[in-house]
Amino acid sequence: MSASSDNHASEHEHYFVPAQSRLPIYTAFAMFLTVFGAGSLFNAMSKGVETNAEWIMFAGFVGLAAVLYLWFSAVIRENHAGLVSTQLNRSYVWGMGWFIFSEVMFFAAFFGALFYLRNFVGPWLGGEGDKGITNYLYEGFEFTWPLLVNPDNTAFVGPHEVIDPWHLPLVNTLLLLSSSVTLTFAHHALRAKQRTKLNVWLGLTILLGLAFLVFQVEEYAEAYNHLGLTLESGIYGSTFFMLTGFHGAHVTIGTFMLIVQFFRSLKGHFEPEDHFGFEASAWYWHFVDVVWVCLFLFVYIL
Repeated sequence: MSASSDNHASEHEHYFVPAQSRLPIYTAFAMFLTVFGAGSLFNAMSKGVETNAEWIMFAGFVGLAAVLYLWFSAVIRENHAGLVSTQLNRSYVWGMGWFIFSEVMFFAAFFGALFYLRNFVGPWLGGEGDKGITNYLYEGFEFTWPLLVNPDNTAFVGPHEVIDPWHLPLVNTLLLLSSSVTLTFAHHALRAKQRTKLNVWLGLTILLGLAFLVFQVEEYAEAYNHLGLTLESGIYGSTFFMLTGFHGAHVTIGTFMLIVQFFRSLKGHFEPEDHFGFEASAWYWHFVDVVWVCLFLFVYIL
């Protein structure tokens, strides 16, 4: 090989190849248990029979959590060992970017269903629009949103009233918006090598996220016990709980991610130019906040 070829080859960094691992197999098995358990549980609930499927689903969740802990621990050790090159770090960035994009598409599907229902299907059943002839299915039905009186109000009794957006939903909006601000302060503190401020602002962000979850549980209790707003109260109830429930699940995941970053910070992890674990968690949290703003606007207010 010529000298010029050697110089050209030296310009390219070596890509880190991890050691063989059984973690992908364990991940697939844990996901199988989770999905199988959930599917079996839903089938049993629809048939009104008892089953142990919830334990299978729980085992899948625990297994998946254990695998993620082991896997991310290995990645952290590799980074501390200096094995993560610029090229590998770029793959982490793209991986997280595509993951958040998939989450955007996930919520876009549910927001799209809500839009289609409110602007097309509902008015058609009420006799409006170019397909208003479908009104003959439920004569006398008038479409309004929120839908308190369903087309077939005997099979699916609508809610008595809807949740006041200027009570708990407004409080939760302020909590999440504030958490984005505190997380940004934590990020700036990290870049400025201010470890104490990083821990304080990050800890405050976690507390705000936990407060959001507590208020959402209180909101669900009020909806079920006092408003008649349930998953069985028709299309309004099902869309409401699908959107807010999945968002709550994402807030829970994001809170766990921030808790992990908090304990890593206490152990002295992260450098101003090397903290992608923190940064990825921050991206995810800001994405969750943006989704909530859309929920507050299109589900609670409009």
